[in-house]
Amino acid sequence: MRRAAILAMIVFGAAPALADPRLTEPQVRALAERQSHAWNAGDLAAYFATFTPAARFTDQALGNDNKIVPYGVSTLTQAREQSRKTLASGKVRETLTLGQVTLAADRRTAQLAADAVTEISGPGAPRRVCAKRTETFALTPAGLRATGQTDTIVRCRSGAIG
Repeated sequence: MRRAAILAMIVFGAAPALADPRLTEPQVRALAERQSHAWNAGDLAAYFATFTPAARFTDQALGNDNKIVPYGVSTLTQAREQSRKTLASGKVRETLTLGQVTLAADRRTAQLAADAVTEISGPGAPRRVCAKRTETFALTPAGLRATGQTDTIVRCRSGAIG
């Protein structure tokens, strides 16, 4: 009888820990690195698998007057199609410099700040686009996934962004 009680405590005592995982900064950074690797490899299936189905992708620019100029918001499906077209028409290479990770108090969501430099070659002159990226993450039943990504295009500066 005592053995059954101990076994029950172990099983039921462990259940809350298993049902309530906590997000860590290294997990967020690792997912961002996996995204970057998949993107640069042209593996859109692997890249977009790191996002939730409801993820939103926001593009905007920082104007000379330091005001945000919205470009648009895309769904996961729209972003996948736009990416497919972009990669089909040229070579895209993105370099990310990961910045601060902010974990929510419940440790189930997080936000990552990063600098992104994208080099695009294809028809016409090569382009270099710099952005401040904010990406949001959440623990889901499928594991850690990105829930949104906002790129704010900024003027590229030598050696730094912003």
